Amino acid sequence: MPEIMYIVIPCYNEEEMLPITAKALIEKMDTLIAEKRISPKSKVMFVDDGSKDATWELIYRFHKSCDMFTGLKLSRNKGHQNALLAGLMTAKEYADIIVSMDADLQDDINAIDGFLEKRAEGCEIVYGVRSSRETDTGFKRWTAQSYYKVLSAMGVDIVYNHADYRMMSKRAVEALAEFSEVNLFLRGIVPMVGFKSDIVTYERAARQAGESKYPLKKMIAFAVEGITSLSIKPIRFITALGICIFLVSIIMLIYFLVIHALGRTIAGWTTTVVSVWALGGLQLFAIGIIGEYIGKIYLETKARPKFIIETDLEKEDR
Repeated sequence: MPEIMYIVIPCYNEEEMLPITAKALIEKMDTLIAEKRISPKSKVMFVDDGSKDATWELIYRFHKSCDMFTGLKLSRNKGHQNALLAGLMTAKEYADIIVSMDADLQDDINAIDGFLEKRAEGCEIVYGVRSSRETDTGFKRWTAQSYYKVLSAMGVDIVYNHADYRMMSKRAVEALAEFSEVNLFLRGIVPMVGFKSDIVTYERAARQAGESKYPLKKMIAFAVEGITSLSIKPIRFITALGICIFLVSIIMLIYFLVIHALGRTIAGWTTTVVSVWALGGLQLFAIGIIGEYIGKIYLETKARPKFIIETDLEKEDR
């Protein structure tokens, strides 16, 4: 018997893109249902992450015009990862398998066919992986590749060139629910779930409408979130750096004592000033990294809700 599949799509100010996305997805879902690859009870769940435009009005209109569409409205903007988690945690109550993707249709919806093939082979998690980055600018390609390499070097188990386009079984999502982190980085947490997994490659397309919700500033913040949420290696790096600086200072002390004994002392402040500035900068850098971790501990201990659902159209219908 075909499984019930829900597609969860976080949305923030996507009124320009949503009509295009909805049209493409309903065609895809109809095809999969006709081929009996998924259940007729399958749905598309849009999650409005506190949008300021007409995103929710569009979601509500889609829902009223077609039973295949449903939606969640969060009480306020909580960020992409929290909105995605809200959709996953809600959809697991109704679905057997859940696909997560962005609203911009840059992720190829035809890769879902590959997801279903891997699912038939017994996979609980299937990752959508970009086959290339030819559509990216040179700068974005370099920063993205560097980011994955840095995460790997930090000991983070992450799927290379994978964002949040994936399929998860109900069992896998229920296991994900056991992770109680407030600081969410799902790309790093989902691999920790385990279970049988595989990848499906696809070509990433250009956004058809609207603007990217991840400018450089947000991308950097997201990168820092990923590293500090999943690895303590930056703190260990500070420790190693401190030891190295201490050893260098001992060597320099011996050197200056020898120079002084030989009577070749040169009056000047250059060495002193450079040393003070270098050590001062390193100390501030170290305090900043430690402060980042302390801030995360602070937020975790508060145990604030990761999201609050204002409206659940699926629950209202039932």
